[in-house]
Amino acid sequence: MSKSKGNAIDPFDALEEYGADAIRWYFYSSSAPWLPSRFHGKAVIEGQRKFMGTLWNTYAFFVLYANIDDFDATKYKLEYDKLSVMDRWLLSRLNTLITEVDTRLDNYQIPEAARALQDFVDECSNWYVRRSRERFWAKGMEQDKINAYMTLYTALVTVAKLSAPMIPFMAEEIYLNLVKGLDADAPESVHLCDYPSADERFVDKKLEEDMEEVLDIVVMGRACRNTANIKNRQPIGTMFVKAEHALGDFYREIIEDELNVKKAVFTDDVRDFTTYTFKPQLRTVGPKYGKQLGGIQKTLASLDGNAAMDELNETGALTFEVNGVQVSLTKEDLLIEMTQKPGYVSEADAKLTVVLDSNLSEELIEEGNVNEIISKIQTMRKEAGFEVMDHIRVSFSGNDRIAQVAQANQDAIAGKVLADSITAGETFGTAKEWNVNGEKVTISVEKAE
Repeated sequence: MSKSKGNAIDPFDALEEYGADAIRWYFYSSSAPWLPSRFHGKAVIEGQRKFMGTLWNTYAFFVLYANIDDFDATKYKLEYDKLSVMDRWLLSRLNTLITEVDTRLDNYQIPEAARALQDFVDECSNWYVRRSRERFWAKGMEQDKINAYMTLYTALVTVAKLSAPMIPFMAEEIYLNLVKGLDADAPESVHLCDYPSADERFVDKKLEEDMEEVLDIVVMGRACRNTANIKNRQPIGTMFVKAEHALGDFYREIIEDELNVKKAVFTDDVRDFTTYTFKPQLRTVGPKYGKQLGGIQKTLASLDGNAAMDELNETGALTFEVNGVQVSLTKEDLLIEMTQKPGYVSEADAKLTVVLDSNLSEELIEEGNVNEIISKIQTMRKEAGFEVMDHIRVSFSGNDRIAQVAQANQDAIAGKVLADSITAGETFGTAKEWNVNGEKVTISVEKAE
């Protein structure tokens, strides 16, 4: 910034607009303190959204349900032997985080410490909380619900203490409510607490590695769905995963649930669904085999992709003859692309290959239509201002096929949307035309008498 250029920003104006914590977080997470940094509002807002917003939303989620259940964390304790795999994973990640943040700060690696905090908060919100919501919604106060509350409570309090030097005001507010508000003997401020230290009893590196693999598989599976242009509400029959090691049933069930896949199969060989294409890397092949380049391109294009990849992995090179000249190409000499066979979509990196069977049976298509119908009715319930427990009646008109699907699956639909009746051909209450997987249909909803 330069006053003479007129591009200086008044720090007090910035503090007023973005808040002190957001600006502190921007400088901590953007670059090392001794390096110059360009200050611009969009970057501050983005950091505020990705870290502070996610942390606050996770905290607000906990507070909402803790207040509903009148949950008091001082009355319970974490009993490791009773915890679910998801609880153990979050606590392991938390204690690994403590060590990493503490070590990074000791070595003045400020942005690395901030990014570690940001990654953990993202996983806590978008993985742990999202996959544990129904545990918080359960009636009563069963042990599994207590475990979920105590695990998330421990994570929030620890993150508040870890991030206190960076976002002092938000960390203080979280601490005062979650800790001081329940325990009068607790330190007056988060800034008077000891900095957290890791408890190695909670660290399970194998569990963290397995869950990281699950997350990678889910990301690739979603990419496959996007490539195939198949919505997540549309069930898929089978997906195949080639990984360094197969995961157990618990992790497979998470993958199947996340990707709405009937069956996830771990396999050592995906050649039935994928193949490889090879092109010469001109930068390296040209100087060595310039005159044979045309012949090399034709030979590579004619290869059996899977067999050629096997040879390359086993011997380290593809060897063949072009116009009487012996050619030997290593991976550095080749542009290798994995392609999928018709009906399959794949994604791969150095460790994983995920293949999605995009062939949809009539049963899968019908189930996808049912899921779409449920989603549309739920949207109409919300738009009509119905209470969560209001029972309704539903009718479909203008499309006999969708009406038949709805009536054939009325038990499944009614259970999700609290419908006392599902009929065809009537119009009443709130009516709206929808597109259900390419089929136009008018859906009517009203409160049941």
